[in-house]
Amino acid sequence: MWNGDQLDLDAYLDRVDYRPERDRTVTLRGLHRAHLRAIPFENGDIVAGVPIALDLPSIQDKLVGKRRGGYCYEHNLLFAAVLDRLGYQVTGLAARVVLGRPGDVPATHALLHVDRTWLVDVGFGGGGLLEPLPLVEDAFQAQGGWSFRLDLDEPTGVFTLQTYRENAWTDLYRFTKDPRTPADYTVLSHYLSTHPNSPFTARLLVQRTEDHALRRITGSEYSVTSPDDATTTRTLTPDELTAVLRTDFAGLELPTGVTRPVD
Repeated sequence: MWNGDQLDLDAYLDRVDYRPERDRTVTLRGLHRAHLRAIPFENGDIVAGVPIALDLPSIQDKLVGKRRGGYCYEHNLLFAAVLDRLGYQVTGLAARVVLGRPGDVPATHALLHVDRTWLVDVGFGGGGLLEPLPLVEDAFQAQGGWSFRLDLDEPTGVFTLQTYRENAWTDLYRFTKDPRTPADYTVLSHYLSTHPNSPFTARLLVQRTEDHALRRITGSEYSVTSPDDATTTRTLTPDELTAVLRTDFAGLELPTGVTRPVD
């Protein structure tokens, strides 16, 4: 299902600058961190009107060959192929991104359940996990300066991933263990990458989570938030945007039409 046989594993490992170790858990954690360190979250193609292709050769060409980033479907489908190739058991899941919003929200975020043990997510654009988290009730981990925990509503089987922000636990997303397939992600991605009400179609979004900084570009606004919630924000000129993408977002190069939009 995850097309690990189509993956150029050596090229991917070179891209993220990591080599597997004998211990499977150590490797999973190391790969998770290496992927986040090397490949940013970004929606440049969506803003530019370029269709998002979710077949593995296309994702690999973009994120590995062209050294671009992507959004959740691209990141987690690529990571699923890597784990599949390395012999891990991978199940796709879908989550409802909450981020403190009230009301009903659709399950549009892709994430992974690995070896029936780990919640794995290298594609969340809202300040997510740096490492896999045990997918069990009340799981808790400090990852760098960030803290995460899982809450479970037993009657419904709904898990909620939370992070500690502004002196309180904040819901990031909710999900169940109901499996999803790449075909499910293709339908969801089409909506998110084309619908005018999608948060991804209106403006540039770039994000990178580090041990002690959450870096975000929203349109031309650049913010850096630390685990103690201190935030600095500044507006970037097109030249500054290009420079910041290179220095603070792993050398990311976006199409000119995205960094210098035409009025």
